[in-house]
Amino acid sequence: MSRLTRVSPALLAPVAALALGGCGINSIPTAEENAKAKWADVQNQYQRRADLIPNLVATVKAAGAQEKDILTQVTQARASASQVQVAPEDLTDPAKMQAYQRAQGGVTMSLQRLQEAYPELRSQGNYTTLMSQLEGTENRIGVARGDYNGAVQQYNTLIRTFPNSIGAKVFYGAKPMQTFQATSPNAETAPAVNFGG
Repeated sequence: MSRLTRVSPALLAPVAALALGGCGINSIPTAEENAKAKWADVQNQYQRRADLIPNLVATVKAAGAQEKDILTQVTQARASASQVQVAPEDLTDPAKMQAYQRAQGGVTMSLQRLQEAYPELRSQGNYTTLMSQLEGTENRIGVARGDYNGAVQQYNTLIRTFPNSIGAKVFYGAKPMQTFQATSPNAETAPAVNFGG
């Protein structure tokens, strides 16, 4: 009997490690951190776009564009979008994600209106350069959102499938993260944006 007692704790450690490993004890935080890192990439690309907008507005003003209403809309959309932030711990909150997506969609729409209002500016070098940078940023935003959605899908699948779901609930209280959804009315048919001319 004493021999079984001595062997029993030695056997329990590997069995416990396997059981915890099977419950996603390490894979869940790894997937969560990956999704958060991808979200940081999304925010980084939106910040890049926000940083380009003042230069674009200044270039349009310098060209003597008369339609101040659209420039005001672009500036206000940028300011509104800058105020809406989603921290990594908010990625499970649908309302905060929707507010962020609406704010960023407002910036996209105002930039499209700006392009449509000033087609004559396409021949100016500074304007063309800035619009080319914005177009590249819009492409990077799309890639970053896709990468984020992929990471969220992986995380959400991980925390909902057995046996990981046990570890997700017991150890982490994990909740599904929100994907980045399209919020514009015609989202299923993305508008063709050609900032470069």
